[in-house]
Amino acid sequence: MIQHLNGDFETVEYNNNGFILLYDNVENEDYPMHWHNAIEIIMPLINDFRVTAGGNTYELREREIIIIPPGELHSMIAPDHGQRLIFQCSSSVLNDFPPLSAISSMFTDVTLIDSNSPEYQKSVAKKTMLEIYDEYFKKEELSELKIYLKLINMFVKLHEGAASEKRDLMGCTSVKLNEYSERFGAVKKYIEKNYMEDISLDTLAEIAGYSKYHFSRIFKQYTGSSHIEYVNKTRINVAQKLLLDPSISITEVAMNSGFTSITSFNRVFKEIKHCTPSEFKKFYKTSD
Repeated sequence: MIQHLNGDFETVEYNNNGFILLYDNVENEDYPMHWHNAIEIIMPLINDFRVTAGGNTYELREREIIIIPPGELHSMIAPDHGQRLIFQCSSSVLNDFPPLSAISSMFTDVTLIDSNSPEYQKSVAKKTMLEIYDEYFKKEELSELKIYLKLINMFVKLHEGAASEKRDLMGCTSVKLNEYSERFGAVKKYIEKNYMEDISLDTLAEIAGYSKYHFSRIFKQYTGSSHIEYVNKTRINVAQKLLLDPSISITEVAMNSGFTSITSFNRVFKEIKHCTPSEFKKFYKTSD
């Protein structure tokens, strides 16, 4: 094996001090619920493959793809026989490159590309995975760099396609969508900086330059979440990182991530992460 489970935390052992790992998996081997700091992309080549991630179970068919962001709880159940590509890469390489912040959502949410997905998604993702496979086993001096470039190109194309879908769904022009992107980008930055504060609808609407009614309607269309849901997701992202510190109590985590009561923290955390903060803290405890 070129990877192992350290308690519930999977230690990804990249080859030759690199940042990329590709496993051409043909073993009848299940992976129990675990997490790691790598981005993971799975594509079955022969037979199906069951993946549970983000509280949902996905039955991947041949050539369907799932992208699992770092820090996401997930497990896999293999069939009696089959083959699948399991690709992992360090998220730090991507996170440390500021221009990629525009496509950061690709690194934070589970993305499924199946038979119901738009044709551009299927063609881009399949082509990229097969190109990565070919490049990985060349093991040339620039292979790892070329793989990251292919990966970034895939994320950019998926993001552009999603933006086109969003434009059609919202019934607006590209110019208008760019306006929304700029204004709501400022709103998101404000939330990320001020999640500890009481963030009101009035404040967010003022930052975007819209009326409260218009802001609420368009923001939900654009992000898929209400402003309250978005603020809570931001706070829970902060909370889950704090929960990994054994020296910080759950009450302190709640207060330090912007919640005013332990009750509301527990409720919102379970809604988003599908487990309680106590369960999360216990599950994510790693052994030395």
